[in-house]
This record gives sequence, C-alpha cells and structure tokens, in this order.
Amino acid sequence: MAALLDTSIVAGPVVVVLYVLAGLAVLLVLVRRYSGIVFFRVAASLSAGALFGWVLAWLTSDVWDLFGVSLSMVTRGWVVAVFAGIGLAINSLTGRGWRRGVAIALIPLCLLAAAAGINADFGQYTTVRAALGVPLYGALDVGATAATASSVGETAGSIGTVTIPATVSGFDARPAIVYLPAAARTAHPPVLPVVVMLSGQPGTPADVFTAGKLDAILDTYAAAHAGQTPIVVVPDQLGAADRNPMCVDSVLGNSASYLTVDVPAWIRSTFSVAASPAGWTIAGFSQGGTCSIQLGAAHPELFGTILDISGELVPRNGDAAHTIQTAFAGSATAYAAAAPAAILAAHAPYSNLHIIFAVGAGDTRFLAWANTLDAAATAAGAGTDLIVSPGTAHDWHTVQFAWTTALPLIAARTGLAVTP
Repeated sequence: MAALLDTSIVAGPVVVVLYVLAGLAVLLVLVRRYSGIVFFRVAASLSAGALFGWVLAWLTSDVWDLFGVSLSMVTRGWVVAVFAGIGLAINSLTGRGWRRGVAIALIPLCLLAAAAGINADFGQYTTVRAALGVPLYGALDVGATAATASSVGETAGSIGTVTIPATVSGFDARPAIVYLPAAARTAHPPVLPVVVMLSGQPGTPADVFTAGKLDAILDTYAAAHAGQTPIVVVPDQLGAADRNPMCVDSVLGNSASYLTVDVPAWIRSTFSVAASPAGWTIAGFSQGGTCSIQLGAAHPELFGTILDISGELVPRNGDAAHTIQTAFAGSATAYAAAAPAAILAAHAPYSNLHIIFAVGAGDTRFLAWANTLDAAATAAGAGTDLIVSPGTAHDWHTVQFAWTTALPLIAARTGLAVTP
C-alpha cells in the first residue's frame, strides 16, 4: 500500500502510460477513410474544441482572474488540448462498434491526461498520497533529541509534525512541520539559525516538503556542510486549507500574533537557536510569500532575512472590497497600511534587513510585483536580491529553484557558512 501511495503522478511509468493511452485513443479515432464532409467535421470538431479551451483559459486566467495567478503557457496548452480531444470524441460518437467505444473512452482519458499534465506543470501533487491527502509525516519527538542523537557522519535531517501552542494569539492552527538537521540531533547541538517557512493558500505546511522538495534541498546542502542547515519550522498561517486570514490579526484569526509571538517563543524554548534577528529568516511562497514580507518587514527585531517567493503586492481575500470588509473592519486605511510597500516605508530606514525576492520568469504579473517591492525595499534601506527562475511560472518548480539558489545566501547571512 505504501508503494502505491508513493507512486509518482508527475513523472514516471504511470504518467507515461496515461499519455500513451490518450494518444493511442486519438489516433484510433483519427485513422479512418476520409470523404470531404467527414474531414470537414473532424477538422471542425478539433478546431472548435481547441478554440473553446483557449477562450476558457483566457477568461478564467486573464479576465475573471479566478485563481489569482496567470495560467502558464503549458497549462493553457493542456486546456486547449483536452477540449480539442473532447471535441474530436464527441464528433466520433456517431460512429459504430469499436470506434464509438474508443470515442467514449477518449473523453476520460483526455481529462486524466490533462489533469496529469497541469499538475506536473504546477508541481502540487507529486504522489498518489499527496493527491489523496494521506499524511506522510509522523510526529517529531522534539524531547527525545539526546536519546536519538544522529550517528557520526550522518547528515540527513529529520522531518515530523509538531503542535505549536497558540498561547498568546489563540489562533486555531493546524500542526506544523519541522525539519531538524542532523547537527541539531547531537547530544550537544550547536546554536543554529532558524527559517520560518510558510506554504501557499490553499495549502498545508507539508506542501513545502512534498511539492517544494525542501528536505532534499536541505539534505544536499547538509551533506556538504557537516550536517548543518538552518532549523526549518513550517507553521500553519491559515487555520484550514480554504481559509486566508492574510497574516494579520482580525476576526478571521490572530495569524500575525501566532507567527510573531507564539511560534518564535516555542522555537526558542525547544531548540538551540540563534538569539539575534541576524540568525532568523522568514520565508514563504505565494500567499506565504506575501506573509513573509509583511511580517519580516514589520518585525526587524525578529527577522534579519526575508525570502519572498512569488508573493503578492498586497494581502487579499477575494477582491479589495471584500478584503477590507472581512479583515480590516471596513477600514481602507488599515488595509493600505498592511501592504508590504507601506510596511517597508513605515519602518525605514532599516539597518540590517536583507530581502531575497524570487519569482518564475513566466510569472509576469508576480515578476512585476517583485520588481516593485524590490525598489521599495531598496528605498527603505534594506539589502535585496532578485532571483528569477528560468522556464517556470507560479508553481512549485519556482520554489525549488528559489530555495536551491537562496540557501547559500541565507546560510551566509545567518552565520552558517561552514567549511566542509
């Protein structure tokens, strides 16, 4: 059962077989004797389906903005392809015998192939387990560090879930995920830097590892640096996958207080970590990226480094009117003050804050926002870096590239430049 749950659905045999079956079904439907009218009907069905798919992708992404991000060209291509295939299948339903059966089978095959292709493009659900929401990580016994100290030469980190009490905030958070490097599991662990990493919305803390592959990135770094990486804590800033309290304190929940009071207090009381903000980083992807710069810019006494991956220009929960009403008690002034650029200006000049912006080259909207915030951060006295991930958009591939590129920068900033 574990092997089945851990089967890849973004690459490998399952996806290849699915693509091959869909392609064979298309070929079987297309291979036939053509008269003028039959050729016209086939061409018209393909063209009509493709046009419908293109218009649907354009409307949902660029006009209605249903997802809050622009669909990549790869995803748009899959939408066009799936509706072209469905159009072909519908046209072929008038056939008889096996051809009609293949046409019927082509519809679900097209849908499944497109779903697999779009998922592979975004990188959200990497395995059957992730798609079904079956937990991968068990509880991390943070109190048993000495008893389970890592063996000499071991460099891989440990991952598990923890409950971080919302003592001050009362925020109804889901369990957090912690990556504990091998160096932290020794009998006398060194003082290590901390990264507070936030997933996107909708999402879960586990996404950072299952989709973002952060554990593999950290393990690779640790193997070359004596088992030392930052301790990475991924708390829940949402409360549920479909909620978005926008990392502010409001009637939607005291998310900001949870992340800036309860979470740091728990980390300091649990692990051997850096005392000064120079050793602390806050990071996030998408909605989590927005949170990272909101909270990091507002609390330079806590965080010395920010990694904002594909963050938004302003926090939002629906459109601006809905956001202002639900989270800011109807105050447009309070909403404006919560924008990252406004926070940067309000806390300027910074003396020792560094912000790393990362975004996919194909994520044009968020790339423009990253450039805007980069300029605002520079004007406020913060140091900045801009990482542009080639060939990716608003997806987890961008997160992987961003972390791979930014980790050495974070290590140097937080005092973890260990000589192998």
